[in-house]
Amino acid sequence: MFAAQTIDSTDKPTFYRELATQLKALLDGESDSVANAANTSALIFQMVPDLNWAGFYFLASDEELVLGPFQGKPACVRIAVGKGVCGTAIDLEMSMLVKDVHEFEGHIACDAASRSELVVLLRDDQGVFGLIDLDSPTPGRFDKDDQAGIEALAAIYVAASAFED
Repeated sequence: MFAAQTIDSTDKPTFYRELATQLKALLDGESDSVANAANTSALIFQMVPDLNWAGFYFLASDEELVLGPFQGKPACVRIAVGKGVCGTAIDLEMSMLVKDVHEFEGHIACDAASRSELVVLLRDDQGVFGLIDLDSPTPGRFDKDDQAGIEALAAIYVAASAFED
């Protein structure tokens, strides 16, 4: 059985390399995309300091994201592409690092305690199909090291999971 190992988070690149190793071990031999999203969000929420939400949104259509597995308070179920941080990331086809969500025009506040947000896209050979969304109650919580680390975790999730066309 998998058991997460505590990682020193003072050196972020090393932290994320070690977290990637743990995620690979956790997802090893499992290809179900929902199960893998559930375990990925649980591991991120458990291991990454100072989060109040970690989870997935998947494209339900060209116009809408739908909530996937997550850890944290109940969340917005549907987000229009182009709306909020998540919808804007999909619309622009790029990860987004928002230091203070109160300064992001059109931010969707699923949890009023959230102050900063990191959104990382999920891509396969068909293109973008969803995202990982992290929220923190601390303004400026996320930086480029966090973005690179979560992008690496997203790639591990995509590589491990089988998706229906």
